[in-house]
Amino acid sequence: MADTLERILPRVQKPARYVGGEYNEIVKDRAQVKLRMAFCFPDTYEIGMSNMGMQILYGAINAEPDIWCERVFAPWGDMAEEMRRNSLPLYALESGDALDKFDALGFSLGYEMAYCTVLDMLDMAGLPVKSADRPELVPLVFAGGTSCCNPEPMADFFDLMVLGEGEEADIEVLRLFQRARDAGWTKGEFLREAAKIGGVYVPSLYEPVYNPDGTLAELRCLDGAPEVVTKRIVSNLDSAYYPTRPVVPSTEIVHDRVNLELFRGCVRGCRFCQAGYVYRPIRARSAGKIVELGREMLENTGCQEATLLSLSSSDYRQLSQVCDGLLDWCEPRSISLSLPSLRADNFSMELMSRLQKVRRGGLTFAPEAGTQRLRDVINKNVTEPELLNTCRIAFEGGWNGIKLYFMLGLPTETDEDVVGIADLAAKVLHVWRESSPNKQRGVRITVSTSCFVPKPHSPFQWEAQVDMAEYRRRVELLRHSITAKNVTYNWHDADTSFIEAALSRGDRRVGGVIEAAWRRGARLEAWSDYFSFKRWLEAFADCGLDPAFYATRERGEDECLPWSRVNMGVRTSLLLRERHRAYEARLSPDCRAECAGCGAAALLERGVKCDG
Repeated sequence: MADTLERILPRVQKPARYVGGEYNEIVKDRAQVKLRMAFCFPDTYEIGMSNMGMQILYGAINAEPDIWCERVFAPWGDMAEEMRRNSLPLYALESGDALDKFDALGFSLGYEMAYCTVLDMLDMAGLPVKSADRPELVPLVFAGGTSCCNPEPMADFFDLMVLGEGEEADIEVLRLFQRARDAGWTKGEFLREAAKIGGVYVPSLYEPVYNPDGTLAELRCLDGAPEVVTKRIVSNLDSAYYPTRPVVPSTEIVHDRVNLELFRGCVRGCRFCQAGYVYRPIRARSAGKIVELGREMLENTGCQEATLLSLSSSDYRQLSQVCDGLLDWCEPRSISLSLPSLRADNFSMELMSRLQKVRRGGLTFAPEAGTQRLRDVINKNVTEPELLNTCRIAFEGGWNGIKLYFMLGLPTETDEDVVGIADLAAKVLHVWRESSPNKQRGVRITVSTSCFVPKPHSPFQWEAQVDMAEYRRRVELLRHSITAKNVTYNWHDADTSFIEAALSRGDRRVGGVIEAAWRRGARLEAWSDYFSFKRWLEAFADCGLDPAFYATRERGEDECLPWSRVNMGVRTSLLLRERHRAYEARLSPDCRAECAGCGAAALLERGVKCDG
């Protein structure tokens, strides 16, 4: 295989993606390990190596001395073509071994448009894509990640899925699998036992039953399967594993930096945001621990930038202490510290000036909606005066670049709300003209919009997505409403969002569509280079399904949803209450102002409190 690889690498883009050998990679003696796992990321090297979750799980699993976890990424089109032409199977970077040498393959599912790539990677490994066509216990093919909160679209392809956070659950699954393999269990015996592990969803133990109108009647439990599978969480982040020697990529990646996780969860409760609900309860690391981890990671990698990450990093209570502790070490070494998740209502000019003392970039805010009424609908508790005042402070402090993110197609949105985005951008430009001390540098205001995609386990999970023609109309309305030359407008295409919505809320029948799309050539569908809307429509037609049934149809509040057997910690009654408040344009306080009683705190160990 090495000779074949050496021959084809000069013919592909970025060959460093495919050779391994990076600093801090983990290599073990094959003879000394009892179980080998391939961690498969269904996207390119640059995306996977930028993923914090992959870094954490790669290190946590390899911390087990007798388990060797190796990395596998999806090859770009040129490499995939060369591999197939030369009969070179998909292989792991650390050892160069083909995936048929591994006991278990674990996939990270963070985005629905990666689904076809999973099938392509299985096929390149020489494995049948469907779990039912892999009757033997070895290899185990499983998945984890945010998209598993609706496991049904990919149910036919995985033996099991891990819901929630995998640091502990993945190892429990692998240990049970090791015992089953050594004892000669059948695959069915192992899966029934695995279903008893908290957070493990075994698709073959549930049978979908449909109504005559095509809606889901029930997801019937088989063979003693649990009625509900509750996600796993890590209660104490200070004692949890965190990688202080992450792999240093040998080629440019999307986020080439040290990533420091402040906390998990979000206090805000924006009604469109799946992550804000599925990552609850809120758990924070202590400031001292974060500073300790940051210094170790920077010393062990040589990175020149560290980023403080969370869903809303500026809500971290001890942010000033963390920044002071890290900057005291970073500034003398010309290492920059960045804070990407900013909110207009708690922006600190003093903090940002110090953070960007080494390297000053632009500022990014996400008002999400153009009018206060619609921001109240989505519970985005940010007012126009707060945003404009924040921009004023930034412009006075020397910043001349502001990016503003919005969504089109939110529930109850009107043309007035769409035009309100243009009006808000114009007001930001006016603030620059009034407050910038150096107008000769000019100003860059960028407005970006994406299409609202209703997601499972959020208050808007029942909503209809606007159809593509209407979305395009609203894009054109906004485009013509933005007249200032200093304001640039970027928008996300409608086609991808429509397919994403159909996959996001799909039932098990959508698995057939995913397979049909893959057999028609779909892979790396998150990339515009490869995405084909026509191919997806043909795949839905192949299966006798209408994508609009999943994307643009409003769900009844009493309808059985495909993710009905999954408990991500937040009560359905809370989601319904938030949906009803949205239609009244009523705000709900954030978690620190008033506990909503969402139920997520019940997932914590006794004695541990939700940090909201």
